This record gives sequence, structure tokens and C-alpha cells, in this order.
Amino acid sequence: MPGCQRRKSLFESLQSATADAILGLIAEHKNDPRPEKIDLGVGVYRNEQGVTPVLDVVKRAEQMLLDSQDSKSYIGTAGAADFNAAMQALNFGAAGDTDRLTTIQTPGGSGSLRVAASLLLRARPGASVWVSEPTWANHPPLLAGAGLDLQPYPYYDAKNKVIRIDEMLDALRSAPMGDVVLLHACCHNPSGLDPSVEQWQAITDVIEERELIPFIDMAYQGFATDLDADAYALRHMAERVPEMMVSSSCSKNFGLYRDRVGTLSLLAADGKTAAVVNSQVNNVVRTIYSVPPDHGAAVVSIILNDDELRSAWVVELTAMRERLRSMRVLLTEALAQKAPDHDFSHLLRATGMFCFLGISPDQVVRLKKDFGVYMVDSSRINIAGVTPANVSYLADSIAATLQAG
Repeated sequence: MPGCQRRKSLFESLQSATADAILGLIAEHKNDPRPEKIDLGVGVYRNEQGVTPVLDVVKRAEQMLLDSQDSKSYIGTAGAADFNAAMQALNFGAAGDTDRLTTIQTPGGSGSLRVAASLLLRARPGASVWVSEPTWANHPPLLAGAGLDLQPYPYYDAKNKVIRIDEMLDALRSAPMGDVVLLHACCHNPSGLDPSVEQWQAITDVIEERELIPFIDMAYQGFATDLDADAYALRHMAERVPEMMVSSSCSKNFGLYRDRVGTLSLLAADGKTAAVVNSQVNNVVRTIYSVPPDHGAAVVSIILNDDELRSAWVVELTAMRERLRSMRVLLTEALAQKAPDHDFSHLLRATGMFCFLGISPDQVVRLKKDFGVYMVDSSRINIAGVTPANVSYLADSIAATLQAG
């Protein structure tokens, strides 16, 4: 009708979101016709054939699940009790044998982090979460996007390629009492550098003195040293602090990326408080996704609760870890030969899938343009992209890029 104003479109004010850097690299690499191209950006484990495999033990457990499962009914907001108990024991060891601890199943590590963020906002709305500089690229959008205030603490010295432990401790000493400290249990993403046992003890001392709340993200248990050593930080802190939170993921060590399997564990001051926390975290889950997916967690539960399957899993996990370690050695040796004027020894000090190569953003662009070697601008690389077949070409490409300036 004349004079009527047009209703504004619901989505008219929206603008295109910034494309995810990793997803963009995946697309670029896929469309690159060069046969010698190398993808060091995507954050998944891959074997020497460039495949992210389904573990043999997972296939066996899936067949057992297929033969025995008689319902697809909901499993409840907390997930499966047998899975939660098995994961709590895997993560915490003897430190998990307490009524102060509650564990729920979540849709992967990311889902765990998001649930934890909502619980934090309920429990202590004004608290800040201190995160390492740098940290996993998805930590800020997951946590700050939920409404939490993030504060950086020093972690990686890009020049000397070491952990800035003294500056980190000083920063934590300045954090207000009651603030939350997000820590990577092992295989720090993106640097690959982890505190030593002595440094973890010093970090714990400061957390205890300042009455800070440790929030540990453990996405790579078993990828650094072994299952127990990689959980040292959280187990040590669980014996020292009254409260803590732990997010864990089965994406890497079980290869269950697309099945979204994780946990959130919450340690309270006493059993009574733990029961209250359990009720609140289940209420949070109900308001976000209602119930977690079942399949992957059921597979993990079968593996962890069967001695023979668990032993077979440890063998496969050890092989993945040793492959990553051997590729670090292979690349470091190749770079020492092809680029002798540059020190890449930090590659050997790092653990897990990731580390910084240590080149400039311009050199990253040149590597992609001239040689088809793909990585994110920070020069973080996934060492799983290195193979015996491509390491010589990769080292030649890096050396040529360094020589060009």
C-alpha cells in the first residue's frame, strides 16, 4: 500500500563472517594442481599416506557395538556413566578417586570448553580467564564468545623459541584471586612446547598461593610422552587445589574427530559442593544441546573397559606418537643439511602435532606461492604433514625461501 514502509529483512544487517584460516588453507591446497604440494596447516593426525585413519581397535569396538546395541534412545545430559568413569580414570589416575570430582560426556573438546564457559559465567560472572599467548586459535571465540573476559599471560618466546616461564609466573602472581587460568596439559597448541615437571610444580605453587582456578585443556593425551606422563599437570594440581576444571578430547588419541567425543571434569572443595556443581552443569547442557552424541563415546568405553582392546589401543597410539617424533627428527636433520645457517633445534624440543617453524608471514606466503607448501600465517605447522617421501622437497623449499629473504 502507498506510504507503507518496507519491513527490514531479518538478516539485512549481517555481514559475511571472516573465513576460518585453516578451512581456507584446506580449500586452497585441494585446488592446487601441483603434485608436490604439502599441507602443513590442517589440524588432524595423518599417516605417511596422508590419510587420517580409523584405528583398527576402533573398527573392532564399532563391530562389537553394532552387534550388541539394542537402542538409540537418549543417554541423558551427562552422557554414559561407564564412559565418564573410564575417562575420569584415564585422565586423573588415582587422583580421580574422590567424591569431589564429577565428569560429564561432551561433544568433543570444543563442546566441553563451551559448557565450562557457561558454568563459569553462572558461578563467578566477573572472573577473568587467563590464556597463554599464543593459545589455540579456537579458545578465544569459544570462551570470549560465550561472554568470558580473557586476559593473556606470556608463554612463547618467538625469538629464542622457549617458554617464557619466569614472565608467565610473574603474570599469574599478578592475577586477582579467584581468576581462572587456562593451561594446556601437553602438546601445547600452537607452540608444541610444554613446561617441565619442575616448571609445572612452580606453576601449581603460584596457583595455590594466589587461589586461582586451574582450567586444563587436554586434547592430546598420549601424543607427547605417554598417557600417564601427559596427565602429570592435572593430576599434580588435583592433589593440591580445592577446585579445578578439565576439558578432554578423544579426537586425536582415538582418531574420533567427526564423532565428537570429549569430557568435562569438575573438581569441587567437597562432595556436597560437587553434587551441586553436577546439577548445574547438567542444567547448562540441557540449555545448549540437551544430550551428547553416543556412538564415539560408546566405542571409547568399550575400548577402555576391555583389557585386550585397551592394550591394542595403546600400541596404535604409541605408533602415532612415534611417527610424529620421527618426522620431527627427519625434518630437523634435513633442514640442518639444507639450511645450515638457521637453527631448527626447537622442532625436537616440541611434542605432539604442532610447532612454529619460525619464519615470517611473508615467507609463509612465498612458500605457498612458489612451492605449494601450505601453513597458517604464524608459521605453525602440523608435523603430521611431513613424510619420508616429501621431507627432502619440504626442506629444499624452506631453504630456498630463507635464502630469498
